[in-house]
Amino acid sequence: MLPKSGANNVSSGRLASARTGAQGATAISGRSHLLTDSWTADVQRLEWAIRGFPDVVNNCDVALFEIDADEHLHCNVTHRHATKTATGWSGPGHVADGFVHNRRFGDTPHNDMVRHIRDMVFAARM
Repeated sequence: MLPKSGANNVSSGRLASARTGAQGATAISGRSHLLTDSWTADVQRLEWAIRGFPDVVNNCDVALFEIDADEHLHCNVTHRHATKTATGWSGPGHVADGFVHNRRFGDTPHNDMVRHIRDMVFAARM
């Protein structure tokens, strides 16, 4: 079992600033919900990297989270419109906010996690 933190590590908010253009506001929003301290530093680095992504045409939400009794970091990327599924991702699943894709990270190097998330954030619209 993973060591528990004294408090839930939760962040929420926009990971990249919104801009208004011909297609309207384009943004990447995000949130995290961690049950332990195991992924805290990784999530902070991922959130910082995601803030550096350029804006997207198909607004999306990136969620980074843990599931009890599972040592992986989970990532959901939800787009308002259907997108192609990037390599290594599951989905899409249809949810109230659009279409969600999911993947898990274990001992994946930081740069690879950023690349995988970027690939899904910028997946082509179907």
